[in-house]
Amino acid sequence: MPAFTDLLHKASEHFHANGDAVSEYGQILINALAQVDTPQPAAEDPLSGRSLTAARETLGQMFDGENGGFNSAPKFPNPTNLDRLMRHWRNSTQASQGSESDQQAMFICALTLIRMAEGGIFDQVGGGFYRYSVDAEWTIPHFEKMLYDNAELLALYACFWQISGDDTYRRIALDTAEWALREMRAPNGAFYSALDADSDGTEGQFYVWTPDEIRMILTDDEYSTFAPRYGLDKPANFEGSWHLRISATLESIATRVGQTPAAVQRLIDAARNKLLTAREARARPDCDDKILASWNALMIRGCAIAARALQEEQLAVVAAEALDFIRHHMVIDGHLHATYRDGQAKFNAYLDDYAFLLNATIELLQSRWDSEHLEFAIWLADQLLAEFTDTEHGGFFFTASGHEQLIHRSKTMADEAVPSGNGIAALALNRLGHLLGETKYLEAALATVSATGSALDEFPHAHASLITALDEILEPAEIIVLRGDQEEISRWALAIGAIYTPKRLIFTIPDTATNLPAALSVRVPAGQPVAYICRGTTCSQPLTSLEAIAAELSK
Repeated sequence: MPAFTDLLHKASEHFHANGDAVSEYGQILINALAQVDTPQPAAEDPLSGRSLTAARETLGQMFDGENGGFNSAPKFPNPTNLDRLMRHWRNSTQASQGSESDQQAMFICALTLIRMAEGGIFDQVGGGFYRYSVDAEWTIPHFEKMLYDNAELLALYACFWQISGDDTYRRIALDTAEWALREMRAPNGAFYSALDADSDGTEGQFYVWTPDEIRMILTDDEYSTFAPRYGLDKPANFEGSWHLRISATLESIATRVGQTPAAVQRLIDAARNKLLTAREARARPDCDDKILASWNALMIRGCAIAARALQEEQLAVVAAEALDFIRHHMVIDGHLHATYRDGQAKFNAYLDDYAFLLNATIELLQSRWDSEHLEFAIWLADQLLAEFTDTEHGGFFFTASGHEQLIHRSKTMADEAVPSGNGIAALALNRLGHLLGETKYLEAALATVSATGSALDEFPHAHASLITALDEILEPAEIIVLRGDQEEISRWALAIGAIYTPKRLIFTIPDTATNLPAALSVRVPAGQPVAYICRGTTCSQPLTSLEAIAAELSK
């Protein structure tokens, strides 16, 4: 490989010798880039809803029925696709009489989530997920841990516990949240970005073990259950060491050692705690301690959803503190900034920062009401429309109108490592528009989905977040506004939100709340707790009991 300085000299020489040709090729490149984000006409109207079915069919074809996940190695968690399938299943359970719920979609999610939970892609000692698996069986990961993956998976596992009632999913959600709070949360309340894969220059060194190391830390009873549970009685699987994954059931170990499964679990939990303490003495992987607005937004959303699904109020408190840090320290002179480090916010924010924060704030408002957070959500939405809108084709550019001049102002629609900013913007704007009765948000959401052209037809699996936005445009979410005494309306919200209903938004607004927009201020408690249920542009009469709410929701 040539040195970079040599490369620069060569480029300079070529430009001075062939300047006209370089300029001509440059213009050709600029013209080509201009066509990249120009949508091709769709064979079918995107609003027909055909892409919802197409996404389900394509993801089913990509599914690995033995190991879970999609396609083969390397395997990524793909939380946006799993979320899409969970929503598709829920839609199918509410379909017209005579149709069957899509149990295969539910199986895809169940198998994938349990295989990841059992595999080496999950940190079996300290919680949290690594970035991806190098093999199809989820055994050996790339050991980097990213905030964004864990944020989305936290929400997924919490929601799947609501669906299944299987405590495995609840435990994984709580272990993931505990890892994030222990290792990724900054003293200021926001979250760091990532942990490196390496420590002391060796990948995975912080996380792998040998049986002899573990035997020295645990009691004989603990080791006799821990070793078969995590594969220490099998050959080494990572460069002469053991990377832990679940290899035996609690029931089979209980039979082997003559104890109950519950007693075995207690021994294993004690062993995990000892190993976590011992591991802390090792050289730690470096932490990328940048605070990114977009990735923090994903974790705020994850904590807010998990707080409701798992009934863990502290997670909502954590989410609120992270949001307040961004509001107070990353919004400067009326502009959101993308990153914060060493006491300084930098770089004007991008589409993902605004869209993800808007979506996260709407989720947090359902977990704990704060009128200032609603004001922030409205500001984010208005900034999206003012600074990022593609007025010619619809949708949103990645950079704001005041951003420095680039050779191409991109407008990405597809999901990548994180969901599409356009997809999340459309979903959040549609929800906010229905909550506030504000048509400009609804129109922007519709224009964004319409701007996708043929992409939803040709690559539905790559546009899951936009398809979810389309889903809620075609059938808007139920919005339930509860007003009155905080304790009573919180009890109502707990009952109404006990099951997985992703297209049901519940806002508990105490009777003491002030500075409410007109659409919410008119929904008054009238001296007693009251509920208003809205579907699209139609709202119920005020409902004053849980029984009346249940009757209305059953319609």
